[in-house]
Amino acid sequence: MKKSIFSLGLAAAVMAGGCQQFDKGPGGLQYRIVKDNGQPKAQTGDLLSVSMTVTTDRDSLLSSTYKIGLPQIINIAPDSLPGLYPGDYNSMFRMLGEGDSAIFKLDLDTMAAKMMQPKPDFSDKYIVFHVKVNKHFKKGDLTDSALYAEVNQYFDGEIEKLKSSEESKIDSYIQQNKLEPLKTASGLRYVIVEEGKGEKPVAGDTIQVNYTGALVASGEVFDTSVKEVAEKNNIYNPMRPYEPVKFAIGVRQVIPGWDEGLLLLPKGTKAKLIITSELAYGERGDGRGVIPPYAPLVFDVELIDILKPTNPDTNAQRNDGE
Repeated sequence: MKKSIFSLGLAAAVMAGGCQQFDKGPGGLQYRIVKDNGQPKAQTGDLLSVSMTVTTDRDSLLSSTYKIGLPQIINIAPDSLPGLYPGDYNSMFRMLGEGDSAIFKLDLDTMAAKMMQPKPDFSDKYIVFHVKVNKHFKKGDLTDSALYAEVNQYFDGEIEKLKSSEESKIDSYIQQNKLEPLKTASGLRYVIVEEGKGEKPVAGDTIQVNYTGALVASGEVFDTSVKEVAEKNNIYNPMRPYEPVKFAIGVRQVIPGWDEGLLLLPKGTKAKLIITSELAYGERGDGRGVIPPYAPLVFDVELIDILKPTNPDTNAQRNDGE
């Protein structure tokens, strides 16, 4: 099965880390300090902004801040907190300061024994963390409110970076894929791949659409109605049906970019919709960590069918009265 460039790069990094010697810590923890920037290490009450990937020792990606485009804030908890133990997640970050980077292997046998829970079955022996510390927020004598004000100001800056880079991501995507999209007044861009011969839908019609959605920045597919595409991109879910999605168009049942873009397409058309975050999930993303804040999206769509309301006059009267 074909892997993304991101996956292949991550696999190479994990393999490279696995070929070098790791130091041994408490609780079966293994670690290798890739870079020690010589700064003070994190202490209880401090917070760290980190960029991090988390994988299994089978080279399966569990999470990545690079995928979201935002760092993760780590709170250094006191060792006396119930559930913590030497060699755990909290122990890793106490070894790091601003500018440091490291690879950690968290021992799952120890974790299962200390937490008195079954060992997870998605990994054999370790969970592997590749960590880079972007900024160290020191608690010191600061009140909690003052400390978190610093963090919030920092995070607002990171969000602003995402926002300001959105247009360049779209332009880069268009150039790399040699596209010549049309652009609407709202900022929606679209490319007709294969034009259908049917009529165009109007607001209130129910349409059937096959689609595949991906992040413009990385090209990563996050959702699709096509089973083969889901399997190819390792997002297949046996609990959901893979078939054309059906919904009323132009009545805010879907993101604005779909409402606008699909109304432009005759029945039978295949098209590519390049949608700004303003017409998609905006400044908050999808809330699940799949679609980041200020993320432009690209959808390959096929308008399969248009179903007219059974009683258009009644529906029109109802809509006018709403």
